[in-house]
This record gives sequence, structure tokens and C-alpha cells, in this order.
Amino acid sequence: MIDTRIRYLRLALYNSEELNDRHTVGKILANRITRVTTSRGDDGSTSLADGKKHPKQSGPIELVGVLDEANCAVGVLVQFVTDERRSTLTEIQSRLFDVGAAVATGVPQPVWPEQVSIITDATEQLNERLDPLKEFILPGGGQAAAFAHMARSTVRRAERTFWRHASEILKQSGQGAYLNRVSDYLFVLARSLSVSEVLWQPLSLDSEKSS
Repeated sequence: MIDTRIRYLRLALYNSEELNDRHTVGKILANRITRVTTSRGDDGSTSLADGKKHPKQSGPIELVGVLDEANCAVGVLVQFVTDERRSTLTEIQSRLFDVGAAVATGVPQPVWPEQVSIITDATEQLNERLDPLKEFILPGGGQAAAFAHMARSTVRRAERTFWRHASEILKQSGQGAYLNRVSDYLFVLARSLSVSEVLWQPLSLDSEKSS
């Protein structure tokens, strides 16, 4: 948790009106990580960038953790994408850190409607190259596509956790909508990366009767 807190502290300082000089921020953060193991979390509690201490099973800590998992899942996917889609994925990773920073500080950045539009446009452009989807597809379709589906489902979980635990001011900021759009993008990306799509074959009433 220590490395995540440092990242969110950095983002919080960068977004602070009082500390808008990044050279000053750099001096504040110089040698910030002097020890990785601090033992402060051994009692089952930890602190966010706002300085408040929380039980590790609390809602805000759960949300920060799931956002971190989602970011890691996207990071794995990045290793299998080499074209312009890679830059979109790394942009998503930064925005996921921004959501985490807002959770850690309680202060959302006023840019989320624009970010929702950006990821929506990227999804639509990618989807235009694909054949219409006639049925649900099974997660898979090759290594890259499978990792895209894994990232998609992890972001979906982050979205559900966001709506369950985020403060009202964060819920009204557009961050939940952004997480929703990211999982949409990852689904379309999975299709674009797939070497072969296998469609869901639902059980039919006829097959049940014949058995």
C-alpha cells in the first residue's frame, strides 16, 4: 500500500491550488520513499492521501485496491498491443490512477465529462472496423484477446465497487461513467484482437427435452 499512497500523494499535490509549481512538488517528494516496509499497516489499518486512517476492509481502501487491480490488468494487456491502441491503454492507466487519486483525496478533477467523450470516441472508431455482433461471445479468442477480456471484467468490478463505496461528490463527477466506458472499450478491443470468436451456444428447450 505504501507505493500506491505515494502515487496518490503526488497526484494530490499536482492538483493542489496551493502547490501548482511542480518543481516545488518535486522537492517535497524527493526521497519520499525511504522505506518500503514500515509496519504501520500490520494492525489492519492504513492511510490515504488525505491523512485519514482507515481499516483495510473499509470501502475507500477496497475501492483503491480494486482500481489498482484494474490498472495492473490493463498493464498486462499493454504488453500484447503494439499499435495506436497501446497509447489508448496507457492513457487509461493514467486515468485509473486519477480516479484512485480522487478517492484518496476526496477531490475529483473537473475533467471527467471530456474524458468520457474521448474514450467513447475511441470505442466507436474501433467498433466501426468490426463485423456486427450477432451473439454473445465467449471470453478468449487468443492470448491478447483473453487478456483484454480479463481487463474488461476487472474494470467492471472496479466500476461496481466505485458505485458502492465512492462519496457522493465523486459519484457526481463523471468518474463512474468513465469506468463504464473503459470496460466498453476493452470489450471492443478484445474483439479487435481476437484471432477467432467463439459464440455462446445457449441450452435450448429442444435439447433439454431430447436428453
